[in-house]
Parts: sequence; structure tokens; C-alpha cells
Amino acid sequence: MRIFSGIQPTGDKHFGNYSGGFRQYAAMQEEGEAFFCVVDLHSITTAYNPQDLRESTLDLAAMLFATGLDPERSTVFVQSHVSAHPEAAWLLGGVASYGQLGRMTQFKDKADRQEFVAAGLFTYPVLMAADILLYQTDLVPIGDDQKQHLELTRDIAARFNSRYGETLKLPEGRYPETGARIMDLQEPERKMSTTGGTPQGTVLIADPPEIVRKKVRSAVTDSGSDVRYDPGDKPGISNLLEIMSVATGEAIPKLESRYDGGGYGPFKTDVAEAVVALLDPIRTPPSSSACSPRARRRLAPLRRRRSSRCTSEWASPAPRLSPVRNRIPLSILL
Repeated sequence: MRIFSGIQPTGDKHFGNYSGGFRQYAAMQEEGEAFFCVVDLHSITTAYNPQDLRESTLDLAAMLFATGLDPERSTVFVQSHVSAHPEAAWLLGGVASYGQLGRMTQFKDKADRQEFVAAGLFTYPVLMAADILLYQTDLVPIGDDQKQHLELTRDIAARFNSRYGETLKLPEGRYPETGARIMDLQEPERKMSTTGGTPQGTVLIADPPEIVRKKVRSAVTDSGSDVRYDPGDKPGISNLLEIMSVATGEAIPKLESRYDGGGYGPFKTDVAEAVVALLDPIRTPPSSSACSPRARRRLAPLRRRRSSRCTSEWASPAPRLSPVRNRIPLSILL
């Protein structure tokens, strides 16, 4: 089975990224041949600084390893290092519908917030489809907010196959049963985001423990005092229950039973401590001076040690970071 997913290197990564992406990547790499891509080309649809983008690309690679990706099991690479990605996007643009692209919710939301709307923002989903389809992907681990893009990818593949013969696999999405869409702690009707959310409602993976505790304890709750999962009536508490379930691995019904009658205060305190315990090993680089391969894989990007003996060994692109031999030949698409 072939697994593929990609994540942009821009923007500070937050608990929602961990819940919908990072933890799935680490778990699914055991299920088959896994490819995980730092999609830096997707990041140039808005104004950017090239040096910052290069640094954030390395930072994200470090975070992928720190959250559990094993380079001995998974192929981790940078999108721009494989020219077949933009080439395939141009070819697949011939079977992508203008109407479908215009209906993409994320395009409409982002376009409404920008004075200058790049054409690349409009065609972004075609490049995402190329990323996935190039590797004859069976499963795509993604968050709930990417469902529409995956549906478009399947439509593009089906249309290509209808016109030119069976060539591309139609991938399936894998979404977390719990925590597929983590919401903003201050505005629980909106997803957690570094661009569309609130600073106080977004728990960053890089946040120090005292900041995490402050954000979680100040999370908006609901009327009443019962800790009960009901997204329609109690969105704030329901979101905290999902966060607690992701951080501890415990099922939501078990958490509801534990905090039955206990009130919001103790519950929010425990959620905060669970999140701190989860993020701390990711945030803190290993102290081993030996700098073993395992330690290098666990290096968090939050202490920029570009000149260190540890990071210099793995930060530069290695042959394993360019899985060109594993993609379908573009001649099939011509």
C-alpha cells in the first residue's frame, strides 16, 4: 500500500497540525510504503522571503522527525527538489475544471482576505492533486479541512482515466476518528489556525509550557458546568474533550465519565497538563552529546542550531530525500 501526504512549511505549526497530520503520519508509516513531502511550492502563492522559506522548510523537516517520522521507514522529501511535481500539475491542469476550482472553499476564504490574489492560489489544488497522484497513492492521511481538495483530486484522476485510459489510482482519505478538526480555543466555531484564528486560541507546538497552560485555561467554555461532548450545544467543551483525547489517547466517553460533576476548572487544568506533556518531548531537543541517528531524528526545530554537529549531518538534501524512482513516469501522462 502506498501512503502520501504533504504539509506546507510556512506558518507556525499548532496543535491542529499535530492532531490532523503529524500523529497520523507517524502511525501510518508502519502500514505501507510511505512518502511525506514538505510542499514548499505551495507556499509561494503568497508573498514570501526565499531565505525564510528555506529555513522554515528545514524547521518543518525537523518537526516531522521530532513527531515520530522515521527516515528508515518513510521517504521524506522537499517538493521543489522533484521537478515532476510542477510538471504533472501543468499536465493535470488540462483535465481540471475551472468551475470546481472556483468552488474550493479555502480559495474563496483566502481570496476574501487578500487584496492581491495570485493565480497560483486558484490552481493550488491541481498541484496538490499532482503531489498525490504522482505516487499512485492508495491512502492520504489528512485533516478534515482537506476533504474537498481530496475529492477534487479523485475527480481529476477519474477524468484523466476516462479520457486517456486507466492510468491513475483514485486515492482514499484517512481522517482521525477524533481530532480531525481542532477548533480555536477562543472562537470554537472556527478551526485552529495561525492565519485565520486568534493568537490566544491557537496552541503552537513551539509554545512554552506556561503559555500552553494559560491558553487552555482561558479557553472559552459554555453555559452550565457539565463536561459533555456536544459540538452543537457545547462547542468549547467538546473541543477541549477532543484535545484531551488526542493528548492522552483516551476515548471521549471515558473522559466524560471521569469528569462527570467535576466542573470546568479541574478539567481545563488537566487538559492543559496533558497538552504540555505531549508537546514537551517534541519541543525539547535531546541532550545526548553522542548525537545518535535516533537523536538526530528527534531534533526539534525550535532551537536553531544550524552549525551544530547534529543538524549539519542531516539538514542537507540526501539521496533519500528525492524519491524520483518511486513516482510514475510523466511519459504515461503524455
